[in-house]
Amino acid sequence: MTLAEAVEQYVAWKRGNGYQFFSGIRILRQLTTYVGESELVDVKPEHMLGCLNRSPSNNSTWTNKYWVMRRFLEYCSSREMMPALEMPVPRVAQRNSFVPYIFTTMELRSLLEATKSRLSMNYIMDQPTLRAIIVLLYATGIPVGEICTVRKADVDLSDGFIRIRSAEAQRDRLIPIGPDLCGFLREYKAWRAELTRDSPYLFVTRKGRQSNSGSISRYFQGLRRTSGVHRRDGSRFQPRISDLRFTFAVHRISRGIESGDDLNRLLPALAAYMGQVGLGSTARYLALTPQRFKTEADKWRDNADLMKFLDNLLTLSSS
Repeated sequence: MTLAEAVEQYVAWKRGNGYQFFSGIRILRQLTTYVGESELVDVKPEHMLGCLNRSPSNNSTWTNKYWVMRRFLEYCSSREMMPALEMPVPRVAQRNSFVPYIFTTMELRSLLEATKSRLSMNYIMDQPTLRAIIVLLYATGIPVGEICTVRKADVDLSDGFIRIRSAEAQRDRLIPIGPDLCGFLREYKAWRAELTRDSPYLFVTRKGRQSNSGSISRYFQGLRRTSGVHRRDGSRFQPRISDLRFTFAVHRISRGIESGDDLNRLLPALAAYMGQVGLGSTARYLALTPQRFKTEADKWRDNADLMKFLDNLLTLSSS
């Protein structure tokens, strides 16, 4: 069996288990290109390292590629498709000093106002589409990659629900939305219906093609500069569109603490709503809540019984 054939078999196995595996396919095909037309049994750990180190990359990118390749080769050896390999040691994890940006309400208004200005013809999406994307990302906290998969049929404005299709099957979910967001999306869908674009997707380009997260992120940076939104804490990382997800979570937790909501109920519900499958990814938002809420947030985080309860709950929800 060739390396390329083994890759295709592994991809089929991953997809059969509910994973779309888009980035994994790209990484394994990079390995195939690097090694060339070779038999699977001839693949060595040095091929893996050579592919990883052929171009400079940050630690997280390198580590992600490493584990995709390693799990693929372990899959092949465990099924006796090739001899067991002594895998190279992964890079030592480096401390991540990046802190997500939390937009203020005024900054969010500025971003939405910027969508009303005349956009360059280089923008392949219309103003109403960009505006609707920003509103939906902030109002629901869904990742920008998932918003690209929302179809017109996924939005139920009568009952107030949106079906979210994730790249991972266990994160598919049906989330409720409030009447204000329903009204906003109703206006957007009416505008969208007037266009001669037959795509099933809710957010499309001017040519009627499905939007993608890369283009949305680039256009967001243009809107950010136009609106004057930028970091003032000295960080070299400017606010990203994915920070709207953090902003949604932090604003919701802050409002919950301010109004006296029970965090024992709020945080599991928030985790499920956002498609989280591990407690750590939800708990990290507590560190970003405003300083006046730190005491309450720390009290929640130090509650061992609650941590155990949430861990069990989220483990069950992701199984």
